[in-house]
Amino acid sequence: MSHAQDFMKEAATIALEIDADAIERMAQGLAQVRSGGGRLFLLGVGGSAGNCSHATNDFRKLCGMEAYAPTDNVSELTARINDEGWDTVFAEWLKTSRLSNKDAILVFSVGGGDAERNVSVNLIRGLEFAKSKGAKIFGVVGRKTGYTAQVADAAVVVPVENPQHVTPHTEAFQAVVWHCLVSHPLLQTTATKW
Repeated sequence: MSHAQDFMKEAATIALEIDADAIERMAQGLAQVRSGGGRLFLLGVGGSAGNCSHATNDFRKLCGMEAYAPTDNVSELTARINDEGWDTVFAEWLKTSRLSNKDAILVFSVGGGDAERNVSVNLIRGLEFAKSKGAKIFGVVGRKTGYTAQVADAAVVVPVENPQHVTPHTEAFQAVVWHCLVSHPLLQTTATKW
């Protein structure tokens, strides 16, 4: 088989193996946050940050949910990184946003944060702050051993079909999962154009 055939076969297998119950728990939790007047904050870095930006739009437009991605404001993000450091950038942003127990965090990340390896520590600090405030935590990640999967109220861990394709499949399935959520009957309030 060609690379493209192999890659698509892996994606098809992942789609069949993904934890649909975890997605349903996320939909229920997000619906409760919205009905309780809470907000949704999407955290991610790299390609996952791009996914956060797109998903923020969809949750706002299609679900009528107040949603934000700290990475959308590059000026504030880089000022905080410059003045306060990378590790605390999300925690400090959430503090300024007055995160509360009515709100939720949705993390898109391949690893989900790993303190021992010093990877995505900014996600860990953001989630630690969220936990201290009693906010709900959700995630779509590629590692069940990462911090997000360990502390989330509901997390979708994208199954590994090929260890060499963990990153591309995880970031691709972040989009599949959030589109499933924003089209979920518990959440969708506005129809898509097409």
